[in-house]
Amino acid sequence: MSGFSFPLRVRWAEVDAQAIVFNGHYLTYFDVGITEYWRAIGLPYPDGLAGSGGDLFVVKSLINYHGSARYDDWLDIVVKVARIGNSSMAFAIGIRRKDELLITGEVVYVFADAHTKKPQRVPAAIRDAVERFKELHGEDLV
Repeated sequence: MSGFSFPLRVRWAEVDAQAIVFNGHYLTYFDVGITEYWRAIGLPYPDGLAGSGGDLFVVKSLINYHGSARYDDWLDIVVKVARIGNSSMAFAIGIRRKDELLITGEVVYVFADAHTKKPQRVPAAIRDAVERFKELHGEDLV
């Protein structure tokens, strides 16, 4: 999987009694990768959405476990936008240790009115920023 990549080192507090990263921490890793993706495309969260009248809300998370990370491992959190719909965005995420793919997953967000929480169209500013990043870095939307 190619896409934006952000390095992360596994901390002691993230390891469980089996001496591997506790499964729930991978969602935190997904969030770190997506946060850094927003920063990389020029829309750091939450300021990048200021003035849009809305916010992004997670509606689905999926994690597939292929291997386990351990304390002090350096991981690459790989993030790409898999699709943008009318009101939703899906991120495809992979977590690698060197060349070994440990985790794959998906996080789906819905863009919604900040007050009513009713879905709205994903703003053009977000679509444009994703497209510019894709063009500059050769990343194709799946």
